[in-house]
Amino acid sequence: MPDQRSDTALLIIDVINDLEFPGGERVLPWAERMVERLAPFAQRMRKAGMPVIYVNDNFDHWRSSFNDVYKYCTRPEARGRKVARALKPDPDDYFILKPKHSAFFATSLVPLLQHLGTKKLILSGIATNLCVFFSAHDAHMYEYKLTVLSDCCCAESDTDHDMALRQLQQFLRVRVCRGDEIKQVKTGNRRPARKSPPSSK
Repeated sequence: MPDQRSDTALLIIDVINDLEFPGGERVLPWAERMVERLAPFAQRMRKAGMPVIYVNDNFDHWRSSFNDVYKYCTRPEARGRKVARALKPDPDDYFILKPKHSAFFATSLVPLLQHLGTKKLILSGIATNLCVFFSAHDAHMYEYKLTVLSDCCCAESDTDHDMALRQLQQFLRVRVCRGDEIKQVKTGNRRPARKSPPSSK
């Protein structure tokens, strides 16, 4: 499927996750609730023509591909196996591996968003107060208009989750809302995204 230009994109952060880290056992029940809202929301956005972009930790597996990360996080003994399987990307989704907390740090996310003509981002994923929070800060620096879905993010506790959302609202003027409050998505004129110019080499 050719890339489609879209004013808005959905970022799904670190949901392909084994949750095998200190505190992961506390994230798990919140992540399971998040799946119930994020999975149908992402599907609704796909049907509307919005790019769905997974930006995911590489778990220090520097030779890994997306398939390697997915297999690692869905191994039988992984705490987050069911969550990762429930949120597996569709074939037409985008997937970027990241080395640190932010979706923007040392990744190809900005060139991809430029290629798609995207100016607005909807953020979701794990954890609200860490990777979603850091990604929102970097997105703000790039002057994207931001929405964070309160019911499609999760953290170790309500306290951590709510505090991060308040900080984003107060200092970055981020719109915080539920997925069911997103009524309409502007996807541009459905023209294929611009192809990169041919290499001069």
